[in-house]
Amino acid sequence: MSVDLIQKYFPNLSDQQIDQFKRYQKVFIEWNDKINLISRKDTEFLVERHILHSLAIAKIIQFKPGTKVLDVGTGGGFPGIPLAIMFPESDFLLVDSIGKKIIAVKGIADALGVKNVRAEHLRAEECKEKFDFIVSRAVTALPKFIPWTKGKFLKEHKNKLKNGILYLKGGDLTEELKPITTPIHIHKVQKYFEESFFESKVILHLSPK
Repeated sequence: MSVDLIQKYFPNLSDQQIDQFKRYQKVFIEWNDKINLISRKDTEFLVERHILHSLAIAKIIQFKPGTKVLDVGTGGGFPGIPLAIMFPESDFLLVDSIGKKIIAVKGIADALGVKNVRAEHLRAEECKEKFDFIVSRAVTALPKFIPWTKGKFLKEHKNKLKNGILYLKGGDLTEELKPITTPIHIHKVQKYFEESFFESKVILHLSPK
């Protein structure tokens, strides 16, 4: 895979990161052929719509070494694996309620040599650990998602953003966000990436109590 698009927005990647992103598409498609992670038609847009979309989070925060991140409903490893490549000194736990997807995520991480990823067949509510951040990519409506994260945040803040949820979403969120009383910071992805796919995409950051 050409990493030109990723390097366009992240010009300071290490040689190891470039190598991992170069091999990502081939490894992902091999697993996608065995276990359906995304639609076959969508694999041609893998870099832009899945890998780069996941990396939008890296535009609003640089995870400090030792940061603990939980990826809920990781599916094919998004946004967890691209972020783990980007932040090799942070620790990522990727969970999904579908066991075969976790098998694929482990296989992809192993093939790419991503050492800072664990993947477990778990529902978010069953996870007993605590984290600095919980990331996810539109697994459900945010008012339903927030209760899954209750009691899972570390109290000490070590990054420039407060510990909390970083949620990748798209479309008109007016109605969805109305019931939420926690302050939400909305970051428009198009501020960072110029491709038309990102026009309606946002990152929602909130710190539930």
